[in-house]
Amino acid sequence: MTKELQRNRVMLDFINASDELIFDEGLENITLRKVAQKAGYNSATLYNYFENLDHLIFFSAMRFVKDYSLALEAYIKDAKNAMDRFLMVWECFNDYAFDKPEIYKAIFFPDLQNRIEDYVEVYYKLFPEDLMRSDFVITTMLLKTDINDRAMTTVNDCINEGFIRKEDGETLNELTLLIFEGVLKKVISGKTNYEDARNKTMDYFKPIVKGLLIKDYDFYY
Repeated sequence: MTKELQRNRVMLDFINASDELIFDEGLENITLRKVAQKAGYNSATLYNYFENLDHLIFFSAMRFVKDYSLALEAYIKDAKNAMDRFLMVWECFNDYAFDKPEIYKAIFFPDLQNRIEDYVEVYYKLFPEDLMRSDFVITTMLLKTDINDRAMTTVNDCINEGFIRKEDGETLNELTLLIFEGVLKKVISGKTNYEDARNKTMDYFKPIVKGLLIKDYDFYY
């Protein structure tokens, strides 16, 4: 077995152990000692493969997003234009993020040392099957775990189709991200529930979109 295969195997052992603990006990109850014990290694071994526990949790959390990535293409199949697509991508994302808020916080608002893209590249080398998509835009989004860059993928389509001005693209992106992050924090703290978070977030997006539109658009919701 090559060194790379050996390294990948040990990383998978830790990730699988972390997955099981998250499923059984919840992300908030994960500890380094618990993961190492379940994986069959001593705690010090983990640091040969991951920066810290947060790094491992990031990889484990990424695996929980597979359901979202699989659902996304079907979710947006009825989109008639780029603005529909932008809003449907957000609606699908909200559905999954507010259902597992701690997981999505660990992925999109992580506390890690290096560029998020570097971690994502390693993750998809370990799990290439999670990236195989027929839709180019969706594949591009999945490679961008920096949530700002990820959201701009569909914003740029709205610019290209003439729904908003180029100079307003960042505004649309930043405002929708701020709303999402704020609502996600309320869900995590128990100040709002899944249904209210999902519905209100899309309602909050509507006046922002209306204020930036430069051509007619009929909201699908």
